[in-house]
Amino acid sequence: MQFIPYLNFDGNCAEAFAFYAKVLGGTIVYQGTFGEMPSQPGMPPLPESARKRVMHVHLQAGAQSLMGSDAMPAMPGQDPGACAGGYQKPQGLWVSIQVETPAEGRRVFDALAEGGQVAMPFAETFFSPGFGMAVDRFGTPWMINVQAPA
Repeated sequence: MQFIPYLNFDGNCAEAFAFYAKVLGGTIVYQGTFGEMPSQPGMPPLPESARKRVMHVHLQAGAQSLMGSDAMPAMPGQDPGACAGGYQKPQGLWVSIQVETPAEGRRVFDALAEGGQVAMPFAETFFSPGFGMAVDRFGTPWMINVQAPA
């Protein structure tokens, strides 16, 4: 069993994942847009505003995966919690990255924090040689943790 974070965006998923691939040293193994989906009988027509949005992206970084998509634009009268209810900011979670050294932790933290909001500056703590929390410029909340020596 593997747990894979799945991130949602409001039209900037492709930009975010290109950035994450660079920062995390990964490769985008699949990326497709809503406009590339084959039409299905009984499905309403795709709004033009959704055609270039990312339907699904898969980033592979070593043995780890990160996936995501853009939310469909809000449809009139649609429940915000539904598939076409529009984008909602992440809440109640942090994506945690564990790295081996404080230098690598600092590099990843600084890259993710640039243009975003630092919730807890990267520093040594009682439980880690390096830990920090930031919400990146795309709205994704991250925790960077250096594994403590055994």
